[in-house]
Amino acid sequence: MKKILFCAVMIGIVTVSVFSGANQQRQSVAAPASGASGITVRLLTDATGIDDRSFNAAAWRGILEFYGDTWNNTRQRGRAYDVVTAQTQDMYVPNIRQATDEQYDLIVTTGFTFADALIEVAGGNPNQKYMIVDVDWINLPNVLAVAFAEHEGSYLVGVAAAHKALSDGIANPKFGFIGGVPGAVITKFEIGFIQGVLSVIPNAEIVDYYVNSWGEPGLAKTQAKTWYDSGVYAIYSAAGGSGNGTIAQAKEYRLQGKNVWAVGVDSDQHEEGLYSGTESAVLTSMLKRVETSLVYGLNAVQNKTFKGEVITLDLKANGVGYAATNSALTQDIKNKIDQVKQQIISGQVKVAATYAEAKQLPGFPQDMKAMDN
Repeated sequence: MKKILFCAVMIGIVTVSVFSGANQQRQSVAAPASGASGITVRLLTDATGIDDRSFNAAAWRGILEFYGDTWNNTRQRGRAYDVVTAQTQDMYVPNIRQATDEQYDLIVTTGFTFADALIEVAGGNPNQKYMIVDVDWINLPNVLAVAFAEHEGSYLVGVAAAHKALSDGIANPKFGFIGGVPGAVITKFEIGFIQGVLSVIPNAEIVDYYVNSWGEPGLAKTQAKTWYDSGVYAIYSAAGGSGNGTIAQAKEYRLQGKNVWAVGVDSDQHEEGLYSGTESAVLTSMLKRVETSLVYGLNAVQNKTFKGEVITLDLKANGVGYAATNSALTQDIKNKIDQVKQQIISGQVKVAATYAEAKQLPGFPQDMKAMDN
């Protein structure tokens, strides 16, 4: 499998670097018609849909950007682009087949849970172009697979949370990680975050929990409450819509004057954390620039350069990063994060991407629930 690391500027994107059955909800027409760009795309998501304020939302923003639309003004929706949300995983194959039958120029699936379904359909439709985000193990000539260096971006937010704890004078701070569906991708989030925390506070206590769903915020909220009550200072969630439960609990507690934090993921979740005026319970977010990968794929189709390949978007290529929106993240802390960022880019700091690799690091916890496959 060939992996290509993009570090060049994407043609056609200004100031953006390339790294840059009945249960389905349909917002589409029977057959696509060309939009202003001359090409059509259908986005296929899991049950959390594009209103997850995280991963799927970022993919949708990429499509809107490509077509010159906005979240509140989707002029070409239903004509050039649309989205179908599968309420259950048994709808993945039917949804991909339907989009294939309707002959969209590009069909995009979001998340590794789509991988098996996509392989099943794409293998029998070699002339259809497909794209999947969060997968690096599909090797088909008609599938563009996009992966991210989530461990690198997660390292940065781990550094941020740890330095904030130190600046607040927290004695023996604890940190938590809440994952969605366990697997190699989510492991990168957890492992990177833990490494970032431990790089600042080597003896920090870390706890983790997996919701086993992308759409159960209530479960995440309950776990977050338990942890905050037990002294956990900051919780990083990589759980799709489930992670909104962590943010909700952090908001409640900060309103009560408790010094706890949520750490967002994929998109800048600062606004989701607002609880009093401009104050947000989201200290920072690990930015996973899914939107740019969508623009890349659509440009490839439009420019007739589309091919089956795997691209990996890392810190060096500006594919991941951290949000500095919250003023609680002081300039001194941001300077420290940016210094570490450059060290990762230069290779001075190496970030393990698997639990097996991380277990070899001195002091790394051996009893996490992370899974490498």
